[in-house]
Amino acid sequence: MVIKCSVIGCSNRKDREKDLQYYRIPAVIKNQGDECERLSTNRRRQWLAQLGQSFENKNIDNVRICSAHFVKGKRADLYDQLNPDWVPTINLRGCATPKPPVHNDSTTPSTSRYNRQKDRIQRRLDMSQFATAELTDTGPMDEDSETPCSSTQTDMNGQYIEEMKHDIEALQSQNQHLKSQLSDKFSEKDFEGNDEKVNHLTGLSSHETLMLVFEYLLPYLPSSLVITQFKMLIMTLMRLRLNLSVMFLAYEFGVSQATVSRVFTNVMDCMFARLHPMVHWPQREVLQKTMPMQFRKNFGKKVVSIIDCFGRNLQLLKTPPYRITPQGTVSYISKGWGGRTSDKYMTEHCGYLNKLSPGDLILADRGFDISTSVGSLAASVNIPAFTKGRDQLSAADIESTRKLANVRIHVERVIGTVRQKYSFLNGTVPIRFRMFKDENDFTVLDKIAHVCCALVNLNASVVGFD
Repeated sequence: MVIKCSVIGCSNRKDREKDLQYYRIPAVIKNQGDECERLSTNRRRQWLAQLGQSFENKNIDNVRICSAHFVKGKRADLYDQLNPDWVPTINLRGCATPKPPVHNDSTTPSTSRYNRQKDRIQRRLDMSQFATAELTDTGPMDEDSETPCSSTQTDMNGQYIEEMKHDIEALQSQNQHLKSQLSDKFSEKDFEGNDEKVNHLTGLSSHETLMLVFEYLLPYLPSSLVITQFKMLIMTLMRLRLNLSVMFLAYEFGVSQATVSRVFTNVMDCMFARLHPMVHWPQREVLQKTMPMQFRKNFGKKVVSIIDCFGRNLQLLKTPPYRITPQGTVSYISKGWGGRTSDKYMTEHCGYLNKLSPGDLILADRGFDISTSVGSLAASVNIPAFTKGRDQLSAADIESTRKLANVRIHVERVIGTVRQKYSFLNGTVPIRFRMFKDENDFTVLDKIAHVCCALVNLNASVVGFD
């Protein structure tokens, strides 16, 4: 398509008059502030008024005005509203094809007025700089002489300026003091020797454990220009431990809310990669050697796990099955499932059964009807007895259920420890933590559950050996 000037009577074309510029009708700019939107709207309206044409049923984006209709041969900047070339003004009323203007000192009234205004502004700037130079030039002084004052056209004198300087220095000193206090908050020094604070904010038992975790993660933690790596770890642990909002953490650490969200996700990826091995399935020999006496008395040394799960407030999400050893540590956790998925279906499809060996004994609740699946692996499962239409349980069933209840209480204690220590698992989780998965098909929520269980495993067990 040939680009040509849309002014009536102007026959300039881009393929012929190649030394000219061809400008579109200015667009309304809405993403650079109210002032920019106001100026661009006013300029667009004036350009259309100068053309004096109707563009109904026409694509106004194809309208062009050549530079021959501007005083200096080009349009002015948007913010230079007093410039005569802010809108086209030459040969706009059906005159013969205009010639490109000669770029010399114009004598038109609008140009002269614009040039005089620029000269006045420049003179005022020069006078202001000269007055500032006189105020700062104190000159030589005698010991007994008073502080000299330069005469000015304002109410300020030299003494007033000196007082302002002292106030500025005091404010700068106070600002530095506040910055130093803020930098010490949540730093390594702030937690040193304060195990109670460490446990309250992070869920870890001591400052020593916190530093071990930090040194273990340090080579893999992301770096940032606005927050240290130690504070990144503390921020993430505080959100897991206390379920604090992004807005509150942003205020406490002096960063933006976007930084808090980004740091939490990145640090969680790092912690999952490094702490994931701490939730592991122990060897049978290790389990038998460390089997608590309460389990040995009721079930011998065959118990390898106690299985259970709990729900989360995320659009009917059910937290994956937990496999807890008799020693009170979490040794297996699967990925999350939908809230309507049965316990039996989750257990049979989450990979838990692949960990079993012949002769293993599993303790479970009534919802885990997995006797057939476990039996196919030459293992067994012990669940509380059902009445199945009977008026009451037999004496043998009552005794079996009592023994199972005595040890299953440890499952509730371990799960309770995980949820009490890290209350993030009790609140409503953002849906994005469940929607997006990494290359290994893990969601952010899956990683959070693994990390919380790994951190609990670092603390002392709730099940005593005796």
